[in-house]
Amino acid sequence: MSEVNAATSGDVTRQWDRMSEVKQHAACWYLIQCKPKQDERAEVNLRNQGFTCYRPSHQVELIRRGRRVQLQESLFPGYLFIRLDRRIDNWSAIRSTRGVARLVCFGQEPARVGASIIYSIKTLADVQPLTQALCSGDRVRITEGPFSDLEAIFMRPDGEERAVLLLNLLHREQQLKVPLRSIKLSSEHPQGISRAFTGPKYA
Repeated sequence: MSEVNAATSGDVTRQWDRMSEVKQHAACWYLIQCKPKQDERAEVNLRNQGFTCYRPSHQVELIRRGRRVQLQESLFPGYLFIRLDRRIDNWSAIRSTRGVARLVCFGQEPARVGASIIYSIKTLADVQPLTQALCSGDRVRITEGPFSDLEAIFMRPDGEERAVLLLNLLHREQQLKVPLRSIKLSSEHPQGISRAFTGPKYA
């Protein structure tokens, strides 16, 4: 009877060893550090080699040449995630991929990222609101025209190239329409108003 129990115990141990080995070699997520401002380039080149990548991004609004434009930018600039299997993937190809700086490691071991963390990031990124260039309540400085160097409060956009401001003139508040190219965000905000302003925001 003891021989049977010993055999059974040995089988269970070998099963756990095989399961641990499979788990150790299963595909996992890792972190890639990209070269400066080459996140997208690194992602494209890695995908072209057959690697599974995930570069979290969010939509941002910028003002370029006096116009509002919306772009997709990396949520974590300079980094992306890659899914690798120790058994079949050619890890050495990663280091020579254009746009890639290195595979992030803890000591000599590549840093694993849990699947639950990736899932959480994807969930948050899907509901990430548009990051606006200007929000209602932002303090701006007028940079050209008859009101140059005066500060005003941004109220709302007026089309793609103009903005409506609230300007204090002779102790009276006046609404003023100016080209977007003529204003920039001030380094100071009015008391009680910040980028977290709870009033209306434009999309």
